[in-house]
Amino acid sequence: MTDEASNRPEASAPEARAPRGFADRRGRDLTAERRIVARVSEVYERWGFEALETPAFEYADALGKFLPDADRPNEGVFALQDDDDQWMALRYDHTAPLARFAAQNWETLPKPFRRYAYGPVWRNEKPGPGRFREFWQCDADTVGSDRPEADAEIIAMGCEGLRAAGLAAGQAVIRVSNRKLFDGLFDAGGITDPMQRLTALRAVDKYDRLGVEGVRLLLGEGRLDESGDYTKGANLPASVISAIEAFLASAETPGLSRAGVLDAVSGAARSGFLGAAGEEALKELAAIDRALTAMGVAQDDVRFDPTIVRGLEYYTGAVFEAELLLDTKDEKGRAVRFGSIGGGGRYDDLVSRFTGQSTPATGFSFGVSRLASALRAAGRGAEDATRGPVVAIVFSEDDMQHYLDAVSELRAAGIAAELYLGRAGMKAQMKYADRRGAPAAVILGGDEIAAGQVTIKDLDAGRARAAAIADNDAWKAERPGQQTVARDQLVAVVRSIIE
Repeated sequence: MTDEASNRPEASAPEARAPRGFADRRGRDLTAERRIVARVSEVYERWGFEALETPAFEYADALGKFLPDADRPNEGVFALQDDDDQWMALRYDHTAPLARFAAQNWETLPKPFRRYAYGPVWRNEKPGPGRFREFWQCDADTVGSDRPEADAEIIAMGCEGLRAAGLAAGQAVIRVSNRKLFDGLFDAGGITDPMQRLTALRAVDKYDRLGVEGVRLLLGEGRLDESGDYTKGANLPASVISAIEAFLASAETPGLSRAGVLDAVSGAARSGFLGAAGEEALKELAAIDRALTAMGVAQDDVRFDPTIVRGLEYYTGAVFEAELLLDTKDEKGRAVRFGSIGGGGRYDDLVSRFTGQSTPATGFSFGVSRLASALRAAGRGAEDATRGPVVAIVFSEDDMQHYLDAVSELRAAGIAAELYLGRAGMKAQMKYADRRGAPAAVILGGDEIAAGQVTIKDLDAGRARAAAIADNDAWKAERPGQQTVARDQLVAVVRSIIE
């Protein structure tokens, strides 16, 4: 057998690949997401919300059929059948598990129950740019209050969470509407089929991406997208489609205040196609506006927008969506639009599925993974660059004790440090330290050990100064960022470099 043949992979060897819609994440991505979770969680706790963690799996019937379904309950979710023949599915959000938890523990919970949660969720849907099948969310919900002020508080807290995540004023907006606006419109138009209503709502939910023409097709017979996929439409009567278009256009005047949008929608209501449910929605939105104004929430931070409906079926009243306004670009420098980075709303019927008793609830969710990706696409990822450990260079097996003593001393002082455990020479070790993002390299050669000294190379300073030195001989003579100090100064010098 030739050497080439012996090195060839076996025919049965698996291909190394990640499933579509699932991503490997290294230090930078994890750092960004953990920072967002920590900062937003701090906001939630300051507003009086208790942390709660529920299992990744729930029984499929407990999650509910609020995503598209098929006979086997894994359309939209990832499901499996347990050994007792019950179907379990990975949670698709944190809200449905909360409803199950609240119903199961309602007698012992403080009411209203205020909780926040964070962690991964999974959706079995078509992946695409910026759309994953596994992603992180960070939620806060109030269960047990039907007051519009509860919605307003969630919205105001969402604004503060966006600031904590790193977005300044004008870089994001939370758009608010109410599902009852469309309930009234459907009632007035004689649309009673729940699936027809849901299909129409999902069409309106795509308004910001598809525009009037795309939504019109989805409200009618259907739409063929650029990939060749056909989406069946709601098949609404032409009169109802026209009414929806007029309704959406009624609040598109730029610069309107929240109260101004309500006035514009009220004008549409006087045209006779908003119904009693729509009138109730206007009253609830007016109460939310009063509470937001009382809390000092700016008009530019929260706007009313009747095109917001949210895609999930379980929303029953006020709905909110956070939109990123930053300019974002992909890795090739092309402009991309992230759109929604969070959202939520009121879901007054979700807990009652278990108890049979009406239990109002409202909440907001940050799309942590999406927000982190959006911030990086906006050029805001520099602070997420991971800082590696200090690397101790290895020269000789005989001096291993000295190297181990050095890294142990640094670790005991609270400084991340590692001993190089490969078998390469010094040049390759220095390249390794650079790729690790190490702030410094510790050099304990025979001369340093004999003299009771240590050489410390400040890698950041070395990179910066080396870039300004054009002559190679000058670089060697100056040895930028490198200093030799007494061995007992190791921790102090390394700490000064890091700080």
